[in-house]
Amino acid sequence: MKVLFIGGTGTISYSCSKLAIEKGFEVSLLNRGMSTLREPLLEAEQIIADIRQPETVRQALGERRFDVVIDFLAFHPGHIEIDIELFRGRTEQFIFISSASAYQTPPGKLPVTEDTPLDNPVWQYSRDKAACEHRLMRAYKSEGFPVTIVRPSHTYDEGYIPVTGRWTTVDRMLRGQPVITYGDGTSIWTLTHSTDFAKGFVGLFGKEAAIGQAFHITSDEWQTWDQIVGKLADALGVEPRLVHVPSDLIAQFDQEWGEGLLGDKANSFILDNSKIKALVPEFVCTVPFAGGIARSVEFYRRHVELQVINAQFNNTVEAILNSYAKAWPSGAWWV
Repeated sequence: MKVLFIGGTGTISYSCSKLAIEKGFEVSLLNRGMSTLREPLLEAEQIIADIRQPETVRQALGERRFDVVIDFLAFHPGHIEIDIELFRGRTEQFIFISSASAYQTPPGKLPVTEDTPLDNPVWQYSRDKAACEHRLMRAYKSEGFPVTIVRPSHTYDEGYIPVTGRWTTVDRMLRGQPVITYGDGTSIWTLTHSTDFAKGFVGLFGKEAAIGQAFHITSDEWQTWDQIVGKLADALGVEPRLVHVPSDLIAQFDQEWGEGLLGDKANSFILDNSKIKALVPEFVCTVPFAGGIARSVEFYRRHVELQVINAQFNNTVEAILNSYAKAWPSGAWWV
């Protein structure tokens, strides 16, 4: 089976590409050939083209067809229009990578299922992903465009430390400086290692029952944000100084950070994975966060070039903490 990944080198797509190769799929990666973070997948065909310049894709692909085409790089409906034009009649299955953040926010009830409405009033990123889904489903219903929609939630791998600030937050912890957790630190969140996600994702390839359907694929390990940061601290061998800060206060200092919180991470979010498990029984998550984040820390320690300190983020954190500390004249404002 011939599979074309648009992308293939990112946090999620790399693990999916690697697993597809291991399972015997004939994998082609279409991208600009610029990523060097992860080891190259030498077994995959490399197609150099830029999906943002459709003519380069047409020239690179010629008349070729693929059993499965996957776009990891579509973020708004204009990108989807290009996909439909490029791959109409060229594939038996087109998989769009959406986002679980497109679901109703905050969710009206838990756990979230694939039938939960797509309604995020806060985060434009999520609304754009929902608009992409709507356009693809119209194409499916009107012309039989063979779409499958996949909604990852917060997915990470060795090259991605899944906390805001990434290594800057790690550096603060290593220096004994306070770090922020959201609200009172008890909202429930789900983190999924990309190798686990890949099991469910690759299992959808060529499944006729997946056409015209949407699936989210996440771990069933639920944790509070205090637990998440605590496990990161354990991997670092430090005792964290956690400060609980309301998300709407954070948004006053950093609009982008605030939108990602109020439109996603600040809300308890539990997902029911029954649908993907029913179609792909081999989907079983085996990487607990404590083990996964330890691998991420070790990867960063081996790659000094990734240990980048974001001075602007540090300044924002300090400004938030200074503002928040005014409510605690005694100074006991961390846990």
